Amino acid sequence: MSNPESNPVKQQVVVISGPSGVGKSTICGELIKRLDNVYLSISATTRPQKAGEQDGKDYYFIGRDEFEKQIKAGNFIEYAEVFGNLYGTPKDKLAQALEQGRIVLLEIDVQGARQVKKLYPEAKLIFIFPPKQTELQNRINGRGRDDGKDIEKRLAGAGIEIAAGWQHYEHIVINDSLAQAVEEVIQIIKRTGE
Repeated sequence: MSNPESNPVKQQVVVISGPSGVGKSTICGELIKRLDNVYLSISATTRPQKAGEQDGKDYYFIGRDEFEKQIKAGNFIEYAEVFGNLYGTPKDKLAQALEQGRIVLLEIDVQGARQVKKLYPEAKLIFIFPPKQTELQNRINGRGRDDGKDIEKRLAGAGIEIAAGWQHYEHIVINDSLAQAVEEVIQIIKRTGE
């Protein structure tokens, strides 16, 4: 059965970035529901698996030594260290999705987005902003996934990410309303494919 939105776009790489708690994962989930032919890239990470997360669905959870071996072997299109953990996008899965003519969504940070843009100059970079800094803080606190120390780190990192978003991204979407933000991203993707 086909998704509600038609797919007038050809293969492409679309990067979704933004600070923690801004709604990137929720937006990506809605894009998968509404657009045909979308592949959400799953990152590998060295961070510990959290309760409820599934290996191969949320992330590929691997040890630091294995991750570093994969880096040396050239198996990531991008990787970065964030809050003391390594994250990277496996090259083989992304290449396979592009060969199939799919839209590849990458939910990655600013460091990774810069690396992707070098490898895929046609990649579209979309930065998701919170409507206000206080709203971002409320969202991070409300998730109940992070302890106090992690929340402080995420909020401190948010300012750096937001500054980079203004500087390096072609498309800016403010997530004040989920439905509106998703629609804006869909329109960007459709325009991108023309």
